[in-house]
Amino acid sequence: MDVEERIEAIFAAAQVTASLHVVDLDTVDLDVRPDDGGPAGGGREIGVRADEQVVIASIFKVLLVLEFARQVEAGQLDPTERVLVTAADRLGGWGLAGCTDDAEVSLRDLAYFAMSVTDNTAADLLLRRVGPDLLPMLAVELGLTRTRLLGGPRELVEMMLADVGARTEAEFARIFPTLPADRVRAMRVFDPAHTTSSTAREITRLLTLIWRDEAGPAAACAMVRTWMAQQIFWTRLAAGFPPGVRVSGKTGTLPGFHLEAGVAEYPDGGRYAIAVFARAVELTPRRIDVDLAMGEAARTAVEALRGD
Repeated sequence: MDVEERIEAIFAAAQVTASLHVVDLDTVDLDVRPDDGGPAGGGREIGVRADEQVVIASIFKVLLVLEFARQVEAGQLDPTERVLVTAADRLGGWGLAGCTDDAEVSLRDLAYFAMSVTDNTAADLLLRRVGPDLLPMLAVELGLTRTRLLGGPRELVEMMLADVGARTEAEFARIFPTLPADRVRAMRVFDPAHTTSSTAREITRLLTLIWRDEAGPAAACAMVRTWMAQQIFWTRLAAGFPPGVRVSGKTGTLPGFHLEAGVAEYPDGGRYAIAVFARAVELTPRRIDVDLAMGEAARTAVEALRGD
């Protein structure tokens, strides 16, 4: 059984369909683009449906904080600028969304919260300050020709509310569990053609550019790497690797969708950009078996590249 077949078996056992791309980021030539979905740059890589257009959800926040870091380095934004977060700003999810009272934080801390706990409120406020129109331009500049950026967290929430006929998040929380599975799967947020989407290969390209200081000034790339290393969620990619391997990542989650992109760095200097986007048949929001399967698949691919 070759490595792609072993990875497919891991996904099948978890009852998911998944896209995966893993590349030795120090071997790929990013000036060579894929030809009709073929390999790019002659680098050492492993892919399973790596060029399939998929929903990426909160993984777009990597591009967001990269643009923020670039603007900081260009002197266009002061990272210590204060932002008052009020009840009107709060979106569902972790972090500032759970605050009872108004909170004041810096732009830099908004970036930290957006990456470390995938804070939707922080990301929405940061996107307003950075400028939402700039993210698609950044994607084009970095050669992410199939990465579609259609709004931020607020637009995502508004789309979900409209699709179920809810006026508020509380009303959505009451309606959503009562919907039949086919109605849920028909929601635009689950369709790559109608929401923010990309491919596994393009996301590993983005990570490779960041880790090689080619996505902007070196200091800006270092900021993004630092924030990704502070992500608190460890049950997906990080769970698949042994102690001593540093895994920096960014998750994305929707009902039935378990997504993560990151970089595994080995003590011997080996660095591997990873994207695993899994979609489960069941819409159960918490499935640790899917998370662990993602880590196992990632490690299987990396070990094959390393010859372990």
